[in-house]
Amino acid sequence: MRHRMLLIIWLLSDLLLFLGAYALAYFLRVGWIFSTDFPFSRHMASAALVAPVWLMVLATTRTFHITRNQITLRNIAYISYAALVGAALFTLVYYFRYTTFFSRLLLVEAFVLSAAFTLLWHALFEQIQRSMLRRDPPAFPTLIIGVTRESRRLLEALQQQRNPLKPVAVLDGHGTAESCIAGVPVLGKLNKLEEVLSQKKITHLIQCADLEQSLNLLSACRSHGITYMLLPSVLGIVERDERVESLEGNPVTVVSPARPWWRWFF
Repeated sequence: MRHRMLLIIWLLSDLLLFLGAYALAYFLRVGWIFSTDFPFSRHMASAALVAPVWLMVLATTRTFHITRNQITLRNIAYISYAALVGAALFTLVYYFRYTTFFSRLLLVEAFVLSAAFTLLWHALFEQIQRSMLRRDPPAFPTLIIGVTRESRRLLEALQQQRNPLKPVAVLDGHGTAESCIAGVPVLGKLNKLEEVLSQKKITHLIQCADLEQSLNLLSACRSHGITYMLLPSVLGIVERDERVESLEGNPVTVVSPARPWWRWFF
């Protein structure tokens, strides 16, 4: 429920920011007046019609996913792309409804402002959302399977970055003498799996070791309605150059040889 409310607030605030960006672009171009040559009501009516479509375009990029880092080059590109689509749709809507337009520079300003406002707000809201989702009891209590170098690194990253997936327990197939890793308690071996899943109300399970237990872990996740995640290092992939693609509708993990950077686009 906490996540749903935050998501609704995020979506509504994005709509208001989009409209605010177009309103500001109007006044920056026209001046702080309501022009009779270019009515403010027409301008905002067109922006209001485009705003829901723009939000749908932004949602298709998975920008609102709980684990998405908002300050990355890829996410900046997604937001810029959505802002560009919004400006293009606004132009089409206005021309179809009113035939003439006041200023092409206004469109450029609206694009820049909508992209900048969205990016800045998403960066701020990401921190707010992470803080809210990690409050006890956490919205997404996460179980880590396996004590390895990769799992330690993952635990430290999740804790330091205050990821919405908050680790609340660690289990290891062979057991370990450690009682705590990065502030997360180690509760024993996999024989306690069902007990931990129920007591901690786990929503996500990340397997970092014990490949032979994959089927059992996946089966437990399915029976409890838990999201199952697998660290590539479990399969021996440790270079972090893997990616998930689709092959005739089937998901596949791909590790490609070194290629020029421009081949990424093709």
